[in-house]
Amino acid sequence: MKIEEIATLMKQSGGNTYLVGGAVRDAILNKPIKDEDYCITGFTSEKFLQLFPNAKVRGKAFEVFDLEGKEFALARRETKIGKGHKEFVIETNEEITIEEDLKRRDITINSIAQDVLTKEIIDPFGGKEDLENKIIRATSSRFSEDPLRVYRVARIASSLNFIVSRKTLNMMNKLKDELLTLSKERVFAEFRKALETDKPSIFFKVLRDAEVLDVHFKEVYDLIGAIQPIKYHPEGDSYNHTMLALDNSAKLTKDVKVRFCTLVHDLGKGRTPKEMYPHHYNHEQRGQEPLRNLCKMLGTPNDWKKMGTTAVLEHMKGGIFPQMTIAKKVSFIEKIDKSSLGLKGLQIVVYSDRCRNADSSKEEIKDEKYDFYKIGNKMLKTIDGEYIKKKFNLKPGIEFGKKLHEERVKWLKNNIK
Repeated sequence: MKIEEIATLMKQSGGNTYLVGGAVRDAILNKPIKDEDYCITGFTSEKFLQLFPNAKVRGKAFEVFDLEGKEFALARRETKIGKGHKEFVIETNEEITIEEDLKRRDITINSIAQDVLTKEIIDPFGGKEDLENKIIRATSSRFSEDPLRVYRVARIASSLNFIVSRKTLNMMNKLKDELLTLSKERVFAEFRKALETDKPSIFFKVLRDAEVLDVHFKEVYDLIGAIQPIKYHPEGDSYNHTMLALDNSAKLTKDVKVRFCTLVHDLGKGRTPKEMYPHHYNHEQRGQEPLRNLCKMLGTPNDWKKMGTTAVLEHMKGGIFPQMTIAKKVSFIEKIDKSSLGLKGLQIVVYSDRCRNADSSKEEIKDEKYDFYKIGNKMLKTIDGEYIKKKFNLKPGIEFGKKLHEERVKWLKNNIK
């Protein structure tokens, strides 16, 4: 059944159906629509289930109906009764208008609806104008009722490359004390979506502008003001460097785990004693603790922490790969290949770390003299266990491992420039 047919049946029973939220926003921006959410006015749950008995019902705080692969919810009012994003009393009835439902939503560009049948756009808060001006504004003072909106705004700004109004940033700041009431899962979900965007640094910029970066991302916040040698880092302090590297990684890979590894590679610089500035000797070792703290705060999957640890400890070695002896190059390649981050992952971190130009293209970020992935991958495939078995008739063991390493050293001497 098409949405127009569903809306027509609804209309015949006294209800109106509206496409709402991100779907309307994305349609106006000519972006692909990922999820279609619909709001129904003039209806009750009982009437909906009588009309569509095959609909699946989910949700405890308020009912959501899944029908024909689409999501429907009744127009509702919400009243905040405590701290956090769950402390609400929710009211649904046939009298609640679409304008009332839109008013409870977070930002103006998400507070637009479209009548499914007439195609009329309902935009009581100027969302279309804000889309044209590429600005994010809170829909109303009710924005402050849900602390999760702090991270949603930062993530949406990153996704759309929009700026956030000063008034909205101030409202986000006033929610700072409530941010720790959020579950790790909700914060991590927004963070992960931000990492998926083309310019994830915007997520952190918005949080910094709202002066809330130090709540869930203190280890990133601590990089602010950690100065570096201007000769090697014209981009500025360790925070600016990390944001540049993060955006570089987004040009090279869609893998959010590798992007995360790029974000955390220099966390140790936030722990450098100030008397050592602008140098950050041994920041790789110092980076392990802030990485653990960040992963604990966000509740990241364990493999994120493992991969991040490799990035923290090994990115500097990847950066001096051309200067290594042949034997050390082989040992480095063998070690990284066995890690969960892998040669390709660390290669992206190293490329992203070394590029200092924010306007660099994907190809310009890559620097072939640091390409240990390409040569390493070829070496590992050419000189493998089967090669040693056939050449030396050895069984796996200490001598087998020594021969494998020796043959790889010989191969690399003959094949690396």
